[in-house]
Amino acid sequence: MGAGALTCLMFVVVALNAIAAAAGLALFAVAIWVAVDGYKLYPISGVSGKDDIFAAAWIAIFTGFAFFLTCIFGIFAALKRSRALMMVYLIIMFIIFLFECASAITAATNRDYLVGNSNLVKKQMLQYYGQDSIQGKQITQTWNRVMEQVECCGADSPEDWILYNSTFKQIYPTYNWPLSCCKRLSSFELQDPAGCKVGLTSTLFTKGCFNYIESVLSRYTWAVSWYGFSVLMLVFFTLVIAMIYFMQLE
Repeated sequence: MGAGALTCLMFVVVALNAIAAAAGLALFAVAIWVAVDGYKLYPISGVSGKDDIFAAAWIAIFTGFAFFLTCIFGIFAALKRSRALMMVYLIIMFIIFLFECASAITAATNRDYLVGNSNLVKKQMLQYYGQDSIQGKQITQTWNRVMEQVECCGADSPEDWILYNSTFKQIYPTYNWPLSCCKRLSSFELQDPAGCKVGLTSTLFTKGCFNYIESVLSRYTWAVSWYGFSVLMLVFFTLVIAMIYFMQLE
């Protein structure tokens, strides 16, 4: 390859690495957003032992920042036209690439297991809500907050608390559902405790909470997995061009 063509190829490698570095930094930021769990739904996935979405986010935090640093190093190596530095760059990038593949695949597959339907979320709710344990307290606090903020009740509907056996029913046999299912005034006091207790629809949240939970966990998944996959495609193309550049160096 001529000197002019090699110089053009070098600038292509530099440009691609600059873009990949920015994409890696964005992946780093997105993964932090997921790991921080702004919607506070981690207990719902954590209690099942299927918190792989958040585990994938921690991997993506590492890979995103590692992509950023390694791409900066790749720009330096390309400008130096050093085969040794380019070899180090390619090896490190390939290792990070494999880690990010694991992160994206883990998040995508775990999402289908966790919120493919409402059965798992409903089972956890019925088992742990009201339970006097660390997991029970976390699940109770999470469901109370979700039901009050989203104005929903149960996984599919308030009937979940009636149709199935639950820890809540054993502890509070006179209540059909938690008071968090009841509508509130602007002062946050219950609108009609007696009416809600007997199931008057005007005083009770009638929609289920599963759609909200599914949408939030899906956002987390898309952020880690599908954005991760897009970064992987960009990095793969960058690696191919970098390998061609490496082979042309003397």
